[in-house]
Amino acid sequence: MATRFRNSLLFGAALALLLVFPGLSLLRKYADRKLPNFRKETHLYVYPDTPLSEVVAFVRDSCGARRPKSVERVFAQEKPHLKPGHYVVPAAAPSVYVTRMLQHGWQTPVPLVLSGTMRLKGAIARKIANQLLLDSASMHAALCDRELLASFGFTPQDVFSLLLPDTYQVYWTATPEEVLATQKKAWDAFWTDERRSLAKDRDLTPKQVSVLASIVQSETNYVPEMPLVAGVYLNRLAIGQKLEADPTVAFCFDYEPRRILKRHLAVDSPYNTYLNTGLPPGPICVPSKDCLEAVLHPDHHGYLFFCASPAMDGTHRFATTYSEHLRNAAAFRKALDARR
Repeated sequence: MATRFRNSLLFGAALALLLVFPGLSLLRKYADRKLPNFRKETHLYVYPDTPLSEVVAFVRDSCGARRPKSVERVFAQEKPHLKPGHYVVPAAAPSVYVTRMLQHGWQTPVPLVLSGTMRLKGAIARKIANQLLLDSASMHAALCDRELLASFGFTPQDVFSLLLPDTYQVYWTATPEEVLATQKKAWDAFWTDERRSLAKDRDLTPKQVSVLASIVQSETNYVPEMPLVAGVYLNRLAIGQKLEADPTVAFCFDYEPRRILKRHLAVDSPYNTYLNTGLPPGPICVPSKDCLEAVLHPDHHGYLFFCASPAMDGTHRFATTYSEHLRNAAAFRKALDARR
């Protein structure tokens, strides 16, 4: 009798386990696919050679998984083929969402910041590459690719006109072509009918505005003074006077000279505005939007000359006559000698 009772209990326990285990399995499956599993939003970068095990460990540990086994379980079940990119793991996401996000490449864009001094293609390529997955060599090649740039309406000579300093949202895996396409979209948006009309009023095309703005950019960082400087160069263009802008000569030497000397002024280049009348054939740097606006909205004055102020504060003194300009230049040299 006791043996029969004991066997009955064992059978009941076994039956209960058979009923409980399927329930636990269904509960886990529901939790893996429906319930939030992360304590914080986390950024995840997947490189082309990132192993799956490393991604699993990151999601499990760095994303603050509430149920670590859930992460391991869904990755083992789904076996996602990782697509490189920048991903954001939401705090409210269930475990399975992460595997599907990586499988389908549901990326979140990253900010691409173009700012500061941008006057050499190599440095610009590195600035872009440092923020994205692409390498600087491929970006530099794109900035020199005639066929590629022609598809956007530009050339290697005027590509600086295409670039607009700003912050852009792009995919971390963006190709050089996609980066340039983003720039072309921004360029088209900037050059409204109103701005094109303002450029035409100054007998300039949008690209020529960029050329002149690049010279203004190289002459001053003081935004309130930019329309004054732009006005000087526009006045010179209007009367056929050479621009005689030192930065254009510096451009001929890849900006290596710290000071432009008399021997530099003789360089045989279409960019040398001491030898050639009019604008150089392309921008000498990437001009800021402030400089572009300064050319489109210049100060109207009679100045034809300017030189650095003896106050050494980044501002300039302006003159209408050459003799007045020479006095300003002498005052600056005197202040410079005193400082030395």
